Amino acid sequence: MIEPRTPKYQWGQRVQVLTDLHNDGSYPEAVADALLVTAGTAGEIVQVGTHTETNTPIYLIEFADLRVIGCLEEEIAPL
Repeated sequence: MIEPRTPKYQWGQRVQVLTDLHNDGSYPEAVADALLVTAGTAGEIVQVGTHTETNTPIYLIEFADLRVIGCLEEEIAPL
């Protein structure tokens, strides 16, 4: 069993996206591979969860257009 990784970031924290985010199929309102958010876009963490298979933190980030997207720690940085 993989030990859960402690999240680096907290609910309510402002972050920016480090890379362009494309739809991997988990965002049903957009076609597959559609660009969802561009690198440098700021948002706020609205929930912190854990990917059950890998025990890694998943952050739900709300962006200015009210779009909420799940991100990995490697995809975001604090503002």
